[in-house]
Amino acid sequence: MPHSINRSTTLAVAALILLLPLSAVSCSAAQKAIDCGNTAIKITSDISDVTAAFNNANNDPQAAGQALQKLKNDLDQLGRNSSDTDVTKAITDLQTQVDKTQQAVDAKQVPDLKPLGDAAANLSKVCTG
Repeated sequence: MPHSINRSTTLAVAALILLLPLSAVSCSAAQKAIDCGNTAIKITSDISDVTAAFNNANNDPQAAGQALQKLKNDLDQLGRNSSDTDVTKAITDLQTQVDKTQQAVDAKQVPDLKPLGDAAANLSKVCTG
């Protein structure tokens, strides 16, 4: 009888060892989903603020610069806190578009917001893909 207890214990330990890497992957995927969800909420709000600021630029020309700065600050923070390389790359690409938008504003030009929106959409795609 002790032989069967040892065998059962050995099988249970073996099963646990096999399950640990799977649970680590699941936790990693869950953490990525949570991180991406938080990122998406923050970035969507910031992009909406930037768009609204540009639409209202005649009434409040400084609002666009402030909205862009908030977006840049949030992207910097998200980039530092992300451990996923694909998400980090998408954030970097979005930062590049924010910089281009800021350059247009600084040059007193009307920026094309489509590339900014496309980069934000790519970040969402990376998070859900």
